Amino acid sequence: MGRGKIEIKKIENPTNRQVTYSKRRSGIMKKAKELTVLCDAQVSLIMFSSTGKFSEYCSPGSDTKAIFDRYQQATGINLWSAQYEKMQNTLKHLKEINHNLRKEIRQRTGEELDGMDIEELRGLEQNLDEAIKLVRHRKYHVISTQTDTYKKKLKHSQEAHRSLLRDLDMKDEHPVYGFVDEDPSNYEGALALANGGSHVYAFRVQPSQPNLHGMGYGPHDLRLA
Repeated sequence: MGRGKIEIKKIENPTNRQVTYSKRRSGIMKKAKELTVLCDAQVSLIMFSSTGKFSEYCSPGSDTKAIFDRYQQATGINLWSAQYEKMQNTLKHLKEINHNLRKEIRQRTGEELDGMDIEELRGLEQNLDEAIKLVRHRKYHVISTQTDTYKKKLKHSQEAHRSLLRDLDMKDEHPVYGFVDEDPSNYEGALALANGGSHVYAFRVQPSQPNLHGMGYGPHDLRLA
């Protein structure tokens, strides 16, 4: 028993509609390929689903544009004339904008002022004054920002310098070791060494902290020839 005839009308259920589209799209694609192989036909097939999904098929050895060109020749319908005219109008408009902008730039540099009347010259003067104000304001802002940055760097350097000085003062006030000259005559020996003579210097290294004496740190003699 065969299937009943399906009424051709829009399928209201979105899910059923999408399933039917997917199945029949595959069938149409298959028929197009068979027609191309069996009959050596040039086929171009373009489809858009209700959700906007795009699908296409074009016979091997050809492309969609070439088939559209043959369609134009066969029907006498120009598919691209409206789009070409629109593009030409857009290009013309952009050229006019570019020409006016270039002219305005030249006028701002003092060129092509002969054809301007008094009102146009006043407008140009006002525009230049406003531009100068904006540039000057921006310049002062940049100077102020750079000045603040340099002040912060200088302040940081000064703080680091004061910190180093405090560390140095603390080391001077609380030394761990000191050098004590054991022989007062070493001064004479230093003079002799400076004059080219030889002498032996005796130094005693002793802890300068009282609490270190009880820890076994006694004086040590150093002799420098």
